Amino acid sequence: MDLSIIIPLFNEDESLPELSEWILRVVTQNNFSFEVIMVDDGSTDDSWNVIETIAAKHSNFKGIKFQRNYGKSAALNEGFKAAKGNVIITMDADMQDSPDEIPGLYNMIVQEGFDIVSGWKQKRYDPITKTIPTKFFNAATRWSSGIQLHDFNCGLKAYRNKVIKSIEVYGEMHRYIPVIAKWAGFRKIGEKVVEHRARKYGTTKFGWERFINGFLDLATISFVSKFGKRPMHFFGLYGTLCFLLGFVMSIYMVIAKFAYAEYSLTNKPIFYIALTVMVIGMQLFLAGFIAELLGRNSPERNSYLIEKKLGV
Repeated sequence: MDLSIIIPLFNEDESLPELSEWILRVVTQNNFSFEVIMVDDGSTDDSWNVIETIAAKHSNFKGIKFQRNYGKSAALNEGFKAAKGNVIITMDADMQDSPDEIPGLYNMIVQEGFDIVSGWKQKRYDPITKTIPTKFFNAATRWSSGIQLHDFNCGLKAYRNKVIKSIEVYGEMHRYIPVIAKWAGFRKIGEKVVEHRARKYGTTKFGWERFINGFLDLATISFVSKFGKRPMHFFGLYGTLCFLLGFVMSIYMVIAKFAYAEYSLTNKPIFYIALTVMVIGMQLFLAGFIAELLGRNSPERNSYLIEKKLGV
């Protein structure tokens, strides 16, 4: 199968009929063998009934329905599990992503050899309260990940099948799929300017809290990707440095006490600073030690992504 199109959605019953007809027209014109997987993230409107109607009319359209709302990352993850196409394209259901971009994204994966192609909504139709924070968010992600994309959060993306089968998306990590993929070893990440259309149906499902959660998720990904299999290298290093700093301060105070009888240890702020730093150091070291013990009992401790084998 050439193509799997995954559409996570929440309360989008108005847009689904028009979106499905548009997708069908584009893929038919380009002679793609395809499937469309609509993942209903616990909608409270008539979205699932609309999906059932579309699937009854077109056998290439499939649906997954959650019992309740779990979030976009969960919807994408289930869609990735079900996808069978050589190229996977994700897009939002609110008609702000244009299906006319599908052939271009597909060709960048198949012909140009990219692992991931991310859409860039160069001209946006969002209010300034959304675009300004998004610019800061994208700048911070570029700086921390080293991936030079303009729009990490664009829902319109294309993936090689091996990429989505090699990663797991949870929480609100869908914003950082390129980052997750990079740490999994997929480094050919491209970008394509795509059309951003004004919202035609419904209202936005995102609020200010997504920016706070986004930065917290970025910190999580950065830490887990670097130290997930070797936590002692992080906790042990900084724990040892803190303990040694406190120990050196303590030695200094002991020497000062012997050299000057009138020197009072407990009346000096450095005494309490030294104790605090030593305690923090020991806690960090123990945290790393416990994390290593947990890691050794993990069934995925020796799980690695193998690209090729020869004679094995």
